[in-house]
Amino acid sequence: MTRATTTAAGSVAVALAVLALKGVAWWWTGSVALFADALESVVNVAAAIAALAAVRYAALPADANHPYGHHKAEYFSAVLEGALILAAAFVILNEVWVAVAERQVGTLTWPAAAVALAATAINALWCRHLFAEGRRLRSPALLADARHLLADVVTSLGVLAGIALAAATGIWWLDPLMAGLTAVNILASGARLMRESVGGLMDEAPSPAALAEIRAIISRHAEGAIEAHDIRSRHAGRSTFIEFHLVVPAAMTVEAAHEITDRVEAALRAELGEAIITIHVEPEGKAKHSGVVVL
Repeated sequence: MTRATTTAAGSVAVALAVLALKGVAWWWTGSVALFADALESVVNVAAAIAALAAVRYAALPADANHPYGHHKAEYFSAVLEGALILAAAFVILNEVWVAVAERQVGTLTWPAAAVALAATAINALWCRHLFAEGRRLRSPALLADARHLLADVVTSLGVLAGIALAAATGIWWLDPLMAGLTAVNILASGARLMRESVGGLMDEAPSPAALAEIRAIISRHAEGAIEAHDIRSRHAGRSTFIEFHLVVPAAMTVEAAHEITDRVEAALRAELGEAIITIHVEPEGKAKHSGVVVL
């Protein structure tokens, strides 16, 4: 079992534990805001299961039908999570409408507050771990789960504050108000996840900073060549795909040019991790005098 798979499996266990705690808190209080918070945890469970399946599939080696690997499976998981988040937000808004129409308000007790705070603390700690592992493993599925949990932590704290204020002031609508704000926050989180995931599925280019790093690595390690141009890159899960044209002196031997490409490939993988690199070697007559000038 890979480290990413182990982390994703841990997310399922944490999501189930947090759902149970939030369900108890809602059952004790009858708060529509805590119901909204618990419903988001249902989405967390479904999303964690989808992420686990995607991470396991993405780890499969390349085969005849998928010669570039299965990395993009993680983006499908993130898109699904975004869709589930949006669905949960609309269900919460419906509950808010009912609560406002019937002037429903829950009663926060200390045991319920303690349970809800414990669930939020567990989410916060696991969210931090997911961000660290997602960035280290460059896993879109784990990072999507981490961003969702971060939104969950923020909204949970807001929900508890709203219920406490409603109980302290007697202003009944503070409870459904916090549930409505939770739904809005969830909508924003879901929309952001879907946009980022669709960008990965559409082979969106990396950030300017990431592309600048690739160009700098090529420049530092392609000694003997003249320039590199038509540099293109994209991410697919943990892998970075890079391709470019490398211009070398016309009299250079194939063996010498091959040594340069080997050196550049090794440097790119050392700096960027898992990378699939394609280099097209050209004679100096093909130089465009643009792109990367070799140092």
